[in-house]
Amino acid sequence: MFGRIDMPSSRSLVAVTAAVLISLVTPVSATPSLVIDMETRAVLHADDAGHPWFPASTTKLMTALVTFKAIERGDVTLDTPVVMSKNAVGLSVANSGLGLGRTMRLEDALYAVLVGSANDVAVALAEAVSGSEKAFVARMNEEAARLDMSASRFVNPNGLHARAQTVSARDLAILGLTLYENYQQFRPIFQTSEVSIDGKEIQSFNTLLTQFPGTVGMKTGFVCASGRNIVALTERGGKRFLTVVLGATTGRERSERGAKLMTEAFEGSLMPTGTTLNDLANEPEIRPQDMRMRLCSDQTAPYEAKQQALYPMGLPRHTSYLKDPTPHVGRVITTWQTDLSPVPPRPAPKPAFARRAPPPAPTDAGWSSVRPAPKPAL
Repeated sequence: MFGRIDMPSSRSLVAVTAAVLISLVTPVSATPSLVIDMETRAVLHADDAGHPWFPASTTKLMTALVTFKAIERGDVTLDTPVVMSKNAVGLSVANSGLGLGRTMRLEDALYAVLVGSANDVAVALAEAVSGSEKAFVARMNEEAARLDMSASRFVNPNGLHARAQTVSARDLAILGLTLYENYQQFRPIFQTSEVSIDGKEIQSFNTLLTQFPGTVGMKTGFVCASGRNIVALTERGGKRFLTVVLGATTGRERSERGAKLMTEAFEGSLMPTGTTLNDLANEPEIRPQDMRMRLCSDQTAPYEAKQQALYPMGLPRHTSYLKDPTPHVGRVITTWQTDLSPVPPRPAPKPAFARRAPPPAPTDAGWSSVRPAPKPAL
C-alpha cells in the first residue's frame, strides 16, 4: 500500500554529517579582500575582511615593524651586523642562498627580507634584533596586541606555514598603514622591486611595483595553505589607497585582482561604504581555510579553472589591469664572512704546589737551644 522508503546507509549519514559540519566552520568566501582610502581610513570594499587567514610572507611586514621600533629605541642600528646562524641556514625553505656565517648590514637585511622575501635572512634579522627568534616573535605578538590586530598571532618572523599563525585582511591593512604613516624613512625599501645578494638576483613577486604605476609597496606571500596574498599601496594624483587580497590561486590572479580594485578606487567606482577600517570587526571564531588541496594537489587544475572563470583578467582575450611597465628599482647587497667557530676554552692555570718553608736562619738563641751541652771539666 505504501511505497518502500530507503533509509540512508551509515556511510551516507557520516558523509552528510561531515559536509554539514564543514559548512558550519568554513567561511563562505575563500578569497578575502579589502580596499581602504588611506587619507580617511574609509572602507571602499570589504569581502570577509575579518576572517582569519594564513599570512605567508605578509608576516614580514610585522617583522619590519618590530625592527623599525628597535632602531627607534637604539637597540640596533642600520649598521648592526646580521649573521646567518645555524638556526637561520637550517630552514628547509630559504631564498638567499647564503651559508653559515655570511653577514650583512641590518639595512641590507631589511631589503633582503621585504624585497627578496628571504626566509633565512628574516630569522637572522630576528636574532640580531632581539637575541633570539623566540624573543623576537614575542615582540611581534606584543605589537599585534597594541594595534588591536585581534585576528593575528605570530609564530615565526618569515611566514613559513604554522597552523597557529594567522592574520586577517583588516589586520594587514592596519599594519600596512602603520608602517607607511609612521616610518617614512623606510619607504624606499617597500618601493624596491629587486635585490642582488652577492650577485644573486632576486625579484619581488609584487608585480604591481613594475606593472601598475603609482604602486609604492608593500608585500606578497605564498604558501600552499594560504594561497597567494598581497598587501598593495598605490598613490596617484594626491589619492592613496591600500588593497589587500588573500587566497588568490595564481600570481596573475593576485596581481590582476589587486590592480582591478585599485583602478576602480581611482576611477571612483568604489565608494565609501560608511565604515572605517577601525570599525571593521574580526571574526576569530572562524577557522582559516587551508588551501593546500586546492592549490597543491591533484585537485588544483579544476579549482584553478573555476577561479579563472571568476577572475579572467589578464588571460588571452580579456582585459588586463597591469599596464605601462616601469623599470625595476634595485638594491645591491654585499656580505662578508664571520667566523662562527667555537672558541676553545683557555686551559685553567695549573695550581701552584705549596713549597715547604726553609728552616729559619740560626740565631744565637736558637742555636743554643739545640747545641749539645758542654762536657763538664774534669
